Amino acid sequence: MYENIEKFLSRVSKSAEQSTLVKMTLSKPAQKRDELRNLYVKPVLIKEKRLFAFTYHYEHRDEVKNYDAAQMLDILKEMLPSRFLNAVLFTVSEDVTLLVSRKGKATIQTKKVQECREQNLEHDKQKNRLINPANPWWYQLGLTTREGKITADMQHKFKQIYKYAEIVESLIKPMKLNGTVHIADMGAEKGYLTFALYELLTQRLNMPVDIKGVEIRPDLVLKINEIINSNHLKGLEFVESSIQDFHPEKLDVLIALHACNTATDDAIASGIKAGAELIVCAPCCHKQIRQEMERSGKVDAITRYGIFLERQAVMITDTIRALILEYFGYKTQIMEFIEMEHTPKNVLLVGRRTPKNTKDQKILQQIEDLKTRYGIERHYLEAALDLNC
Repeated sequence: MYENIEKFLSRVSKSAEQSTLVKMTLSKPAQKRDELRNLYVKPVLIKEKRLFAFTYHYEHRDEVKNYDAAQMLDILKEMLPSRFLNAVLFTVSEDVTLLVSRKGKATIQTKKVQECREQNLEHDKQKNRLINPANPWWYQLGLTTREGKITADMQHKFKQIYKYAEIVESLIKPMKLNGTVHIADMGAEKGYLTFALYELLTQRLNMPVDIKGVEIRPDLVLKINEIINSNHLKGLEFVESSIQDFHPEKLDVLIALHACNTATDDAIASGIKAGAELIVCAPCCHKQIRQEMERSGKVDAITRYGIFLERQAVMITDTIRALILEYFGYKTQIMEFIEMEHTPKNVLLVGRRTPKNTKDQKILQQIEDLKTRYGIERHYLEAALDLNC
């Protein structure tokens, strides 16, 4: 056991001396209850002195400390295998992986790399990042390489995720939330945005959370829960359910991004019924209202053009959603989610619950006027809430 660990530490020492160490990761805590989930090491240059930055990823915070080469090796000796069972050394020419089993058997795997690697000696202040691509779940979700670099085909997706995190942070920070924050991400799909939300709240805002990713596909739920469990992400879980059938007992924040067609309405209805403080939706596939407009035969100078009929249906659908939220006491806002060049599904509908439960009949009249003008019999959200406009 100790022979292979010593070989690994010798490789680390040699790469530090030769300035070939690119980065190093320690993962798989030896004790499941250990608050330190993983450790990330990279060389940095501070005041013309070469050091090694250690980023300690705890459950609810990150800490960064700098050490010289001798100190780095002393810490690694303490950490392996008492705190971590897995370690990967990335150098300019090879990857060296140390694996220690629960029974204490240690093995080393070495892999030559084809790509050209260079050291990055800039001091990376991880704590200022909304999302850290070096976190292992981004690699497991397919957005980054093992080295924590965003893959070329996922650059636009990661920009969208980062923008989402910025918006959600600005919405949640002013809220007065006490204790564990209960969140449901309706129609979570592959979990990109769910993981971004978890990382933002736990590692940046230091909030205790109970986040449920609601997804109807059982194979996807199983896969994502395996990633969650392998990283010991406390307070995050995927649940197999349709949006319509998921009824949370307690809900502070509801997220529904790109829930298709009336699934967005089911999510909004669930948030209103549960009294969620914040509802955030990025609707898509507005088929229900468009189909009603087509059936009615009511067209005007705008909607007689198919492409404009589509766009008008989108605006009417989301306007009625916003009005219904206002009727139930929410202050609403519609904003751009991300630039149109990255995705056409770029509208974000936000509802913040206010102390007032207005039930203003003037709002219902506004909804009725819109429906009459465009030949709409009933908006799906009205039915989901048993609302008669």
